Amino acid sequence: MKTVALTLAAVLMAGTAQAQGSGPIDPARLSAIVKVMASDEFEGRSPGSPGEQKTVDYLIGQFQALKLEPAGDKGGWTQEVQLQKLQVQPGAKLSIAVGGKTVPLEQARQINVATLRPVDHVDIANAPLVFVGYGVKAPERGWDDFKGYDLKGKVAVFLINDPDFEALAGEPVAGKFGGQAAAYYARWTYKYEEAVRQGAIAALIVHETPGAGYGWSTVAASNGESFDIVRADPAKDKLLLQGWLARDTAVDLFKKAGLDFESLKTSARSADFKPVALTGATFSADYRVTHSQVVSRNVLAKLTGASKPQESVMFSAHWDAFGLGEPVNGDKVRHGAADDAIGVAGVLEIARALAASPRLARTTLFAAWTAEERGLLGSEYYAAHPHTPLDKMAANLTMDVLQTAGPARDVVLVGYGQSQLDDRLIAAAKDQDRTVTPDARPERGLFFRADHFSLAKQGVPVMLLMGLGGGADLVKGGRAAGDKWVSDYTANCYHQPCDAWSPDWDLRGAAQDVELLYVMGKAIASDAKDWPDWKAGSEFKAIRERTAAARK
Repeated sequence: MKTVALTLAAVLMAGTAQAQGSGPIDPARLSAIVKVMASDEFEGRSPGSPGEQKTVDYLIGQFQALKLEPAGDKGGWTQEVQLQKLQVQPGAKLSIAVGGKTVPLEQARQINVATLRPVDHVDIANAPLVFVGYGVKAPERGWDDFKGYDLKGKVAVFLINDPDFEALAGEPVAGKFGGQAAAYYARWTYKYEEAVRQGAIAALIVHETPGAGYGWSTVAASNGESFDIVRADPAKDKLLLQGWLARDTAVDLFKKAGLDFESLKTSARSADFKPVALTGATFSADYRVTHSQVVSRNVLAKLTGASKPQESVMFSAHWDAFGLGEPVNGDKVRHGAADDAIGVAGVLEIARALAASPRLARTTLFAAWTAEERGLLGSEYYAAHPHTPLDKMAANLTMDVLQTAGPARDVVLVGYGQSQLDDRLIAAAKDQDRTVTPDARPERGLFFRADHFSLAKQGVPVMLLMGLGGGADLVKGGRAAGDKWVSDYTANCYHQPCDAWSPDWDLRGAAQDVELLYVMGKAIASDAKDWPDWKAGSEFKAIRERTAAARK
């Protein structure tokens, strides 16, 4: 670890090679930290890989250098997260039989499948295919796409997003699921969970970029690898096979089964929709799976509160990326620079600033999560096994993919309207002569796709700053330049090798965003009577209210 140690020293002594942002957050330090974490030496920071050990050692070294306290297991710096690592082996035989012909499907090109059950062999022979529309069962909204249909032994085929995503004005469904703002029912994770509850043997989601919020390259980036937390009964919770169908493949399949894909999409926007069997069409899969248990680690540090140590404010980001993959332009390391080394750098910069300040009333926690890219697993594990009472956690402030294109006149907020933290952000941004802009494309459901969501499900008020929420109004180039940064990054570098550190980055805007969370978090941690809450209408408000007595 000599190289890492030397680089750590360089980070701690980083100067001002880039122009400083206003306030305590240093763009040069952000850049230097990302340069280390996204380097080839860290091998893409995949959980359970040699890159994990280097990453964990590096983060512990950073926290120690800042004279923080360990907040992990048994007084240490880490929390062990028991993961199941599974890998679909090369040579997977995947096919659809329809119209008397068998059509082979190529993994990662026409279909992308995985299994989260620790089995050696997946063998599905001629399972009937059933189109279940958006696959939503929401009694509180008067919606049930399944209507009692028996899916046992069958493959459920889902649309991505939720029923009013493409609704036209005047349609009864319009607004029933939040309009363009995706509900949890829009998420692929929900659809697989519902397929299990409905008894299906497998589920395939038809990939469409607008509804998913990302292209096929993001779907295929897993390269047949998947992770889950270790479960007592995986068959009770997970499908034998889950995956995605490329849109063109799905359209062709429906056509060969005598069905029109677009017409069925339209019918799926009605509460009267019923599952439609793809008559004469079956799905087969035959592949080997390797699986092993992996102990990964969350890295946790704290500054104990002076008067209310059991109360807390948490700053967090995820340290993991996608490791090594197929070479692109000769580079096989999926560096994860913007996603999310820069978020971790933000956590470290906030920790540095708070460590240099007088001790606050409440404890401030600093978390670097594992396995976010595998399904928010590190944060999910912490939420189930917290080291501090979650009913006394005043807020979680999360950073995931901050923009690298310079100062902005605004900050884009994912999940705008959910909690009173929005009002704190507006005030903090005003002090920077900036404004707050809601997520430009709420249909992508980004609010459900980052680690803060694991804590939101436990009732903790959360905030996510994520550069993918929409193009910022950049000082240089305006909203058009901000939109271009988002579209270029999403189309070309998201989960790909080119998500790499660059000396051409301008992190003054990222530093401004990090400073907003620093200012907000410091204020909340300073006042033990300050309890931000969810706003009326948020699905998380009732969860928080169940523990109200703990905060009196």
